[in-house]
Amino acid sequence: MHALLTQPRCALVVFVPAGLHPPTAERRHLDQITDAGADVFEVGLAHHNAHLDGPVIQAAYRRALGRGQVLDRTLRSVEYAAGLRPTVVMTYWEPVSRHGPEHLARQFADAGAAGVMVVDLPEHQAERWRTAAKDVNLQTPRLVRRHSAATELATVAIGASGWLYAPASTAPTGYRGPLHIPALADFTRRLRAASPLPVVSGVGISTPALAARVAPLVDAVVVGTPIVRALTSHPEQAAALTAAFAQALNPHPATETRA
Repeated sequence: MHALLTQPRCALVVFVPAGLHPPTAERRHLDQITDAGADVFEVGLAHHNAHLDGPVIQAAYRRALGRGQVLDRTLRSVEYAAGLRPTVVMTYWEPVSRHGPEHLARQFADAGAAGVMVVDLPEHQAERWRTAAKDVNLQTPRLVRRHSAATELATVAIGASGWLYAPASTAPTGYRGPLHIPALADFTRRLRAASPLPVVSGVGISTPALAARVAPLVDAVVVGTPIVRALTSHPEQAAALTAAFAQALNPHPATETRA
């Protein structure tokens, strides 16, 4: 399987909702974000009930839904993004169920995705989804709830591949308050004890300064809402913002190494 996170440093994963802009503009933005330092793309499949997301991403999804042809647009976005950087699709279970897990997994694999993360994957559907993805060589990153019991954490870890996602905040995406770094550190230690998979963190990493504080704890940081906010209102600022996060994660690229 494709190794999603191979850098010896904390990688930058940039979330972009598919279909927010017309294809030509979207591709230009992806090019610019790549050049600015994104290591991995996480492409969001627009959904009408994105209950784990905050208002910025929900609004972006509504805009994408309004353009129609949501899945087709997302597949084209994934295909282009995957030509630039390893790309993971972020989706909810409802569209996976509606299109059929096996069918959707095949479509995303054919588009070049390295993996698909179903953020609200029902545990009773986890084995079916894992099998469908494995059959087409897709990785299945899993989001892990902060307060998961040891048995639940172990179950999720067994069914995951690619990475384990440890939210930096228990709030919806777009949270802009302080982060409890010791609690996140304890959480990441629990995940590493349960699985050899890389640990990735996002949600609430709203500034480059916060990204720099989270970076020593994880293998990659996901930046979503700040980039989506820029893409929605001032797309020309998205690349500079990406560069600021990339610099925060890797301030001394010539000499810095990561154990």
